[in-house]
Amino acid sequence: MAKIKAAVIFGGTSREHKLALASAAEVIRNIPKDKYEVICIGITRKGRWLYFPGDVEDILSGEWEQDPDCTSAIISPDPLHRGIILIENGEAVVRKIDVVFPVVMGKHGADGTVQGLLDLSGIPYVGCGVLAAAACMDKSHIHMVMDDYDIDTADWRTITQSELNNIDECCEKISGELGFPLIVKPAKSGTSAGTSKADDLEQFIAAVKVAFSNDNKVVVEKYVKARKMEAAVFGYDSLFSSYVGEILNADRVYDPTEVNLTISDNLRIPADIPDEAQVKIRETAVKAFKAMGCKGLARMDFLYTEDGRLLLNKIVTAPGMRPNSVFPRLMEHMGMSREDVIDKLLEQAIDNSERTY
Repeated sequence: MAKIKAAVIFGGTSREHKLALASAAEVIRNIPKDKYEVICIGITRKGRWLYFPGDVEDILSGEWEQDPDCTSAIISPDPLHRGIILIENGEAVVRKIDVVFPVVMGKHGADGTVQGLLDLSGIPYVGCGVLAAAACMDKSHIHMVMDDYDIDTADWRTITQSELNNIDECCEKISGELGFPLIVKPAKSGTSAGTSKADDLEQFIAAVKVAFSNDNKVVVEKYVKARKMEAAVFGYDSLFSSYVGEILNADRVYDPTEVNLTISDNLRIPADIPDEAQVKIRETAVKAFKAMGCKGLARMDFLYTEDGRLLLNKIVTAPGMRPNSVFPRLMEHMGMSREDVIDKLLEQAIDNSERTY
């Protein structure tokens, strides 16, 4: 039987480029090679798409771009091709693809852009579609949808670019409504870059300006002192949530450019919380996943306060897949190896490719 041609798209132009490379290397290592033929397509920091036929270790190190056998690769938006167009020796060659595993994070990766291209191509792919990926990337949209579904989040406001001319008055109004301290975030950033905590009006105004240097919309949230909980959601129709894990050092500054340092270094599974809290978090994770129209996989980030209040903090539709990443560790605790997770994700992507969302 012919092997399934599975393309792994990795890298990208966002701040999470190095994290995407490390995750891609782990995905490629764990794709069952007896079932799949792996085709590697990398996106450089400058946005070039290259077919990469070399060793997976070069992806991890970032040296893959210098491989002399790399050649330009284009995902064809024409469903007749259903694959990539390679430019070899000045000639275009079409190579068919059966399924894609995107390992691209942040802007121009996990925000619906790559997903839209794959929708046009007619090639099945792992993970959320355009709308869910874009909506989950925008923190203000998560807040709005959760409000509609009666899922608690921190009290919040948005600031748009049109309000920059009156930023002092705008910040004074918001801080009067929410009170200090406040967390200020770029609305559509996959990392902590541009995120600040403000304890007074002067810090708040400065934090908003920093956030606007990363995005054209800013989300302001009331700071909540809480423990940080994580749950993985997996599947399409038969959704399930993993057991809940707790990040024991949630206040540590997280550098998104550092491959070997992750919030999961001190991940405890299961979290040391009452059974009813475990159940509530797992049920809320699935409810939020459905509300946002997600499919395939997502990492759900919660805040759990001393008085037992549960707040959804973030939904990550392109979770890291590195050895110490939260999502695969939560899935392993459910009895699913990395190879099992990747195989099932690819299978489900193919099985559900005829659906429209």
